[in-house]
Amino acid sequence: QQTGLKPVPVTPVNNDGKFAAEIANKFVGKVNEVLRKEKPANTCLLRGMTKVPDIPSMTEAFSLNPAAIATYPMYRGLASLVGMNVLKTGDTIESEFNTLKENWEKFDFFYLHVKKTDSYGEDGNKDGKVHVIEETDKFIPELLKLKPDVIAVTSDHSTPWSLSAHSWHPNPFLLFSMHERRQNDRKFDEYHCQTGALGQFYSKDAMPLMLASALKMKKFGA
Repeated sequence: QQTGLKPVPVTPVNNDGKFAAEIANKFVGKVNEVLRKEKPANTCLLRGMTKVPDIPSMTEAFSLNPAAIATYPMYRGLASLVGMNVLKTGDTIESEFNTLKENWEKFDFFYLHVKKTDSYGEDGNKDGKVHVIEETDKFIPELLKLKPDVIAVTSDHSTPWSLSAHSWHPNPFLLFSMHERRQNDRKFDEYHCQTGALGQFYSKDAMPLMLASALKMKKFGA
């Protein structure tokens, strides 16, 4: 799809996809009717269309009662897809942490997502990204008062402001637990995490590391 050209209709690659393609095209048609005279947006852009994957829930996979706190629809949808209880929350970081505190006794795993770090990175807005990170950081003491077994701070990908796009760089990963080995380094960023105690690892290993650090695994590894 290119700016200035009419949207390309959804075309099924086989007969199984004909019905889904018809629904998608009808949806886009309705959107076009509603937005026809609007500026700057006069249509919608479809993304990530597929069938529902067969993924076990987090309860099935990890014996957890998980909750998700997110403002961005896609992450609320992904959380629902893996069986998290998606909690109602406001559109600020403060409201997300308030939702966490209000529901602390109801669940044993919380996924709290902050979107704006990615948004400002894609916009090339260094100051905006720094502000959101600092805004989030000031609520960590409130989180510590709840005495969680584990706190993990990370991201699903890098979005450097200097590139204004997603990138291939490894993500920093902070894991706080009374059972983790301490390190002297007091800084949390891409550079200092290169020599961190956890080393570099695949994202698929994040959940086992968190569960092990919370003493919720009978055995870690082989």
